[in-house]
Amino acid sequence: MTPGTSIPRQIDTSTAHPARVYDWLLGGKDNYPVDEAVGDRLPPQARDAARQNRAFMNRAVAWLAGQGIDQFLDIGTGIPTEPNLHQIVQHIVPTARVVYTDNDPIVLRHAEALLVGRPEGVTDYVEADVRDPAAIMGHARQILDFSRPVALSLIALMHFLGDDQNPHALVREMLAELPPGSHLVLSHAASDILPELAEQVTAEYAKGGIRLGFRTRAGVLRFFEGLDLVEPGLVTAPEWFKGTPAPAPEESGIYVGVARVR
Repeated sequence: MTPGTSIPRQIDTSTAHPARVYDWLLGGKDNYPVDEAVGDRLPPQARDAARQNRAFMNRAVAWLAGQGIDQFLDIGTGIPTEPNLHQIVQHIVPTARVVYTDNDPIVLRHAEALLVGRPEGVTDYVEADVRDPAAIMGHARQILDFSRPVALSLIALMHFLGDDQNPHALVREMLAELPPGSHLVLSHAASDILPELAEQVTAEYAKGGIRLGFRTRAGVLRFFEGLDLVEPGLVTAPEWFKGTPAPAPEESGIYVGVARVR
């Protein structure tokens, strides 16, 4: 690990963790019975949402790399699931630099796999929490050049923070450090597209000790205040695509968007 990476914490196998539940939803094996118990109680649409999230991330970062963005800060990385972000962008821009961040020690165990990228590029990992943006940005500055555009990726992360944790302010604080031409890539669970389903998912996560803060379209749009949304704007995950064949139309309770820093 590089200087500035925190000392690994012991993995808590008695409490479910969002990264491990997400891994289970994607069909992964890096989870524990407590995580599987949460996943088992969720409706089938939760698996669809995880898949839609991942597919959106793949399309969005590929498009950004194609536009010449070669620096990426991915917060809430989760357990590695191929193709990982660095594999996508370094295939397009071999010299791309990627910094991964997550607060689950099990992700740190997989950092060796995350750090294997193209030899021309750079990949790095730091264990940190999105609620401590100063620590994240301080470490990222060691790897990324903040005088040039950076893509900040927040995939299926901010709906794990309630309004009392000031999620919009946290995002604004991080974006304030990025230069013009940078981009925000964000996906967020909706409370107003499929409200009954959203309530069911929220309740089942709560039984596992995980609090969710699904938001309306207006609440998600606030994350993009002061930015220029890239077409097609704030839409559901299957509706966002650029330069690739359109995904098959399907129901989705996930809002997504990509926006440029002025």
